[in-house]
Amino acid sequence: MSIGRFSRPDAADELSLLVSSDGLDPVGLTEARREKPDPATFLGSGKIAEIGEAARAAGADVLIFDTPLSAAQERNIERAAHLAVLDRTELILEIFQRRAKSREGRLQVELAKLEHLSTRLVRGWTHLERQRGGLSKTGGPGEKQIELDRRMIGERVKQLRAQLKKLERQRSTQRRSRNRGELLTVSLVGYTNAGKSTLFNRLTRAESYVANQLFATLDTTARRCWVGGTDMVVLSDTVGFIRDLPTQLVEAFKSTLDETVHADLLLHVVDASSEVREDQIDSVNAVLEQIEAESIPTILVYNKADKAPAVLGVRREGGAVKSVGVSALTGEGLDDLRAAVREFAAAWRERHPAEPRELEPWEKAKLEAEARRAGKPGS
Repeated sequence: MSIGRFSRPDAADELSLLVSSDGLDPVGLTEARREKPDPATFLGSGKIAEIGEAARAAGADVLIFDTPLSAAQERNIERAAHLAVLDRTELILEIFQRRAKSREGRLQVELAKLEHLSTRLVRGWTHLERQRGGLSKTGGPGEKQIELDRRMIGERVKQLRAQLKKLERQRSTQRRSRNRGELLTVSLVGYTNAGKSTLFNRLTRAESYVANQLFATLDTTARRCWVGGTDMVVLSDTVGFIRDLPTQLVEAFKSTLDETVHADLLLHVVDASSEVREDQIDSVNAVLEQIEAESIPTILVYNKADKAPAVLGVRREGGAVKSVGVSALTGEGLDDLRAAVREFAAAWRERHPAEPRELEPWEKAKLEAEARRAGKPGS
């Protein structure tokens, strides 16, 4: 649905992929446009009645809106359409809950869902508002239950924040240990489904989970990555971004996104075949600004060159590499990308000099073995 004159040509396809990523089967799609949202039902009672009738006829169990809805709007739409309702925020939270594998990921998703729920508790207790009695003259049992739930949620949120803080300290210790190795840290960022994990696997010979799904990867993975000669960097892959990423998720996943915030270089992976790639770049940049990572040096990596060969090659701006075209699927352009990272690493080492010394033979052999494990050809 579109508000005002602006509409995104990929909105319907992205919503269908989101729905499928949550394990649901889309049975119909309705597109609508309004100058401004209706306060009660977002689209107006007539349109909601029309959508509800079509959805029930198609055998739908739930209506999914590609926009955030208020608690009142959701409640009114459910009553009018006689169907359950999910908005964009709740749909993305559901997908994150399905995808979270690590303890930290599960805690982060639970925190985000509780913070979202705390603003919408009135939905769950409307059935108690009709009850009479209670110990207080000014409120019924429903109101008391809402306050009890808010208190319980508040206590659980406090526990989750404490547990995540502990995990964040552990992650910080691991990061400091890596930094002592004086390796450049590089973080892959990008719109979800742009091919970050496929590129990560290609560069590091890792076996991170890859699928044609939105948010296939939630947990951060870091590996040593060979970029040429005896040069290596630490490369990390983390959760993909999306337009209108719920604020609760950005806040809850800040410890995971710290890998991005503390990186020396960002490789911003872009789906070069997407007709809205510029909008996707803007969406990613908005999240980077939100987590205060917008000032980190960045190289745009136009991926999926097998579908858009015109992006292949290296483009410079002011002498520095601005963008590189690659295909993570075929491997084309990866040498250019490694060379670009190596060039940046050389300049970075000039700014962060270490005391030079001659390596022992065993150290050279160890570096060579690590380079091969980290993606160097020849083994």
